[in-house]
Amino acid sequence: MTNLPEGHKAGPPVDVVIMAAGMGTRMKSRLPKVLHRLAGRPLLDHVLDTAAQLEARHAVVVVGHGAAQVEAACADSGSTLDLRFVRQEPQLGTGHAVQQALPLLPDDGIVVVLSGDVPLTRADTLRSVVRACAGERVALLTIELANPTGYGRVIRAEETVRAIVEQKDATAAERAIREVYTGIMAAPARQLKSWVGRLDNHNAQREYYLTDVVRLAVADGVPVVAHRIDDALQVAGVNSPLQLAELERALQRQQVRALMEQGVRLADPARFDLRGTLTCGQDVEIDVNCVFEGRVTLGDRVRIGPNCVIANADIAADAVVRAFTHVEGADRSAQDRVAVGTGALVGPFARLRAGAHLEAEVHVGNFVEVKNSTLARGAKANHLAYLGDASVGERVNYGAGSITANYDGVNKHRTVIEHDVRVGSNCVLVAPVTIGAGGTIGGGSTITRDTPPGALSVARGRQVSIADWQRPEKQK
Repeated sequence: MTNLPEGHKAGPPVDVVIMAAGMGTRMKSRLPKVLHRLAGRPLLDHVLDTAAQLEARHAVVVVGHGAAQVEAACADSGSTLDLRFVRQEPQLGTGHAVQQALPLLPDDGIVVVLSGDVPLTRADTLRSVVRACAGERVALLTIELANPTGYGRVIRAEETVRAIVEQKDATAAERAIREVYTGIMAAPARQLKSWVGRLDNHNAQREYYLTDVVRLAVADGVPVVAHRIDDALQVAGVNSPLQLAELERALQRQQVRALMEQGVRLADPARFDLRGTLTCGQDVEIDVNCVFEGRVTLGDRVRIGPNCVIANADIAADAVVRAFTHVEGADRSAQDRVAVGTGALVGPFARLRAGAHLEAEVHVGNFVEVKNSTLARGAKANHLAYLGDASVGERVNYGAGSITANYDGVNKHRTVIEHDVRVGSNCVLVAPVTIGAGGTIGGGSTITRDTPPGALSVARGRQVSIADWQRPEKQK
């Protein structure tokens, strides 16, 4: 392992090359391998995030199979990197891939080569590789594996790195070496361009190996150093659905451990999935089979029941989310996130969609859907109801089976229910409409006009009973 001081300044700017051209034959999928999802996000997104933490000047993504899909996915990733794309067609090896990228990279930088299917390398690990390079050396990220099959072996002479030999070209003695090259390197751009231009395909696979850069650097008298780590998860790649599933579980275990070390109580760590970021206060309890997506915050003493899916939401202290509740906030803006206030009760079997904002002590019960609506303090919609595009005042009681008819077939309209209103069961409030403060809506009413404060409003047909009525019978 390199022994450079932590504060060592790399000096030259960093440019990143991300290899994302492979077909991923073993995935048995039409989807490009780097777009398969880990923790809810494409593999390539994880790599882009890590590259961004290096404060890279540019990132060149080498695409090939499914190039248009990969480029579109990068555009949608939200990456802060200055992204550029080159196509590798045909795909003639890792060295050939880097050949396509180097013309887009300035000579004054350090080039960091990453793989689009190796998603969990830590940024501090890559910084160590960049420091080891310092614009003067070739720096490799290596690891010792109990089973190194498939990896290029690191060949040393008296501890000095001399070459990397690929598995298919290695002798029996070389295959016994357990230190392997992970596919991640950093090198000075000007010299890397020279070495890559001198690669040949005189090997067992008839490919242009990027690993041959090591041999050429040694021949030119440029030092080659290895930064060795022992965390296999950081360099694990994905080549099959089985490997993807194994990596998913390993990542989830890692995330669970971090949360529990912070004091979060998980009923069963094996039945928990985080597909984004989760920030928790003290004494948070999460039951089994819960999935968290996007950005979620849970305040102190929040309790999440079993089988909940929660995305892009802020849930305040002492709120309870009961079993089988779906919270489906969006992250386009703060308004699109879901907010659940202090001491609110949600569920079971509730659905909070984008823009649902519940203030303190609101109750939203079973089979209630709320979309783009605000429920003020103490409002209740306890069962079998829909509130869409509505502003609901304090202490409103919204009856079972009632809905806001917020869409006229062309436009959405808003319903305003002022404070202390009681809405009976099976009512339809046809927007745009305002229900005055303290008013009551009789059960079964269809309200199409504003109602005055304090009034009882009933809008339904008169009940008629026909005596001695005979039900029709089927003709035989």
